[in-house]
Amino acid sequence: MTNLITTFSALADETRFYLVEQLMTQGELPAGDLVAQRPISGPAVSRHLKILRQAGVVQQRIDGTRRLYSVRPESLKAISDWTIEKRAFWQAGLDRLETLLDEEQNT
Repeated sequence: MTNLITTFSALADETRFYLVEQLMTQGELPAGDLVAQRPISGPAVSRHLKILRQAGVVQQRIDGTRRLYSVRPESLKAISDWTIEKRAFWQAGLDRLETLLDEEQNT
């Protein structure tokens, strides 16, 4: 659960969420391309990418002088697994409520 808290905390920032969305949509990108897509400075994007790396959401690959970033699929799978687990919890409660309402209507 601690990793999920760190992941959600990292994604709670609008800029970091946007960066992850861009990486998911476009695939691996150099930091310079991410800077060009947001109205913030290069150092600010670098700080956001560092937080995402520390949270395990993105990974960095060095190619010569470029730093290439991509989303770590396992971090998104953890979010997906947690969401599906919680959906099952809520669905069970909604199913019980539906059954009770049906029984009440039939009596």
